[in-house]
Amino acid sequence: MDTHSTRPGNVGDTLIYLSVSFLKVCWKYSAVRKYLIVAVVCFVYLFFTVHVSRASTRKDKRLDLWTGNSVYAQSKTDLDPADGEVNESVSPTRSNVVYITLKSKRHKPAIIRGTVRPKLRRKKVKVTQQGGTQGKLKDTRHKNIVNQRLGYSELDDSDIGYSSIRIYSERAPPWFSNDDITAMRFLADSKITQIGEVAPRGFSSFILFKSATNGTDDIDECRKCCGIVKRPLDMSEVFAFHLDRILGLNRTLPAVSRRFRSLGDGQLCPVVLWDPSLSPVEDQPSERLNWGSYQTSLKHKCWHGGVIPKPEWSCTSIHHHEWSKLVVFDFLLQIYERLDKNCCGFKPRPEDTCIELGHHEECRDKDGIELTHIIHRKHDPHHLVFFNNKGYFDRDEGNLNFRLLEGIKELPEQSVSVLRSQRLREKLLQSLFLDQQYWDSHGGRQGIEKLIDVIEKRAKVLLTYINAHGIKVVPMNS
Repeated sequence: MDTHSTRPGNVGDTLIYLSVSFLKVCWKYSAVRKYLIVAVVCFVYLFFTVHVSRASTRKDKRLDLWTGNSVYAQSKTDLDPADGEVNESVSPTRSNVVYITLKSKRHKPAIIRGTVRPKLRRKKVKVTQQGGTQGKLKDTRHKNIVNQRLGYSELDDSDIGYSSIRIYSERAPPWFSNDDITAMRFLADSKITQIGEVAPRGFSSFILFKSATNGTDDIDECRKCCGIVKRPLDMSEVFAFHLDRILGLNRTLPAVSRRFRSLGDGQLCPVVLWDPSLSPVEDQPSERLNWGSYQTSLKHKCWHGGVIPKPEWSCTSIHHHEWSKLVVFDFLLQIYERLDKNCCGFKPRPEDTCIELGHHEECRDKDGIELTHIIHRKHDPHHLVFFNNKGYFDRDEGNLNFRLLEGIKELPEQSVSVLRSQRLREKLLQSLFLDQQYWDSHGGRQGIEKLIDVIEKRAKVLLTYINAHGIKVVPMNS
């Protein structure tokens, strides 16, 4: 039989045919040669088996590296954006692999509870900083519209069926008292029955609303039932209230955001709880304050340790520690109207009030510059009340007003500890989330984060200043 005619066609039969042919050839050799050939064949077989096994293992590891079994990796083409599952039917390549990191750029709060009801779609209101003549015209128009609506009528915003102060956990954040929460709900949800322009003694005129009639128009009798309506441009008053409570100062009046149908096109306005016991310190002739007397009172630490101040110390009724609390608050928000109304400590912009009124040209006589908006309560003369808290978020670190810190040798321990704790962002997010109107008007969390970015940068600058100038951090309990 011809051997070529019996050769098989497939690979397996070919290997068998070659093995049989090799054995026939080896059979002709002696026993020693047969054993030697078998040993060589076995060695070659073992070497080939081990080599192939190692190569296969390395190939499997490389495949695991790209498919995500060893690290967190997912393919762009296989990742389902809805549920994050990976489609294993498509093999990933170097060009379509995305490595996922769980590191966050910001310190985010552990829990911000979501709403349990469908969110109402509202048209976002963009609030822009305006000043100069245009700002004055808007303020005048704001007051004129209110004056046309004097008397009793439905002046509040449209009914939304639930409170715009949202608290979905068992209790409010610990920096708010029960009175704070009650005041916030009143300002946001109460039914307004009367609104008009008033001018209490010692204050410039402002718009006041009442939620219920008490049989008198006397503003001094308006306790816990009236609120001040600020301009839309003063929305930072709401942020200031939350920052004050988080820092443990407790010197501002409660403030929330509220929309008024009767004012212009229904813009969102900050509303602040009115307290008829407020009185300007500078309203008393014997206690008029200017920069020179203020610096002198800081040196003598008026009323500190129970020491009664001497007449030559230029002291007012305000306790020494109150000024330290004020400068922390004013520096973080860059409020200059109280301690530096002439803008002597920074480079003002054309829309700033000091430029409009020409005060910036009066910085040569620094000691003679009067302090403004220094308020206390008639029954509590030793403690300040932070009134008119319009902050400025568009002033960068290269133009901060360090004049506010001049003469200050001590700062409140509780406030500084919050700034050092790296939890200021978390607390501000949790706090501002309560005011739904304010939160939504700034574009939700993304917009709020931008404001907090500014405050965090200023907090770092303040902490650096404390270390560089040896400022003492001491307890300042009321």
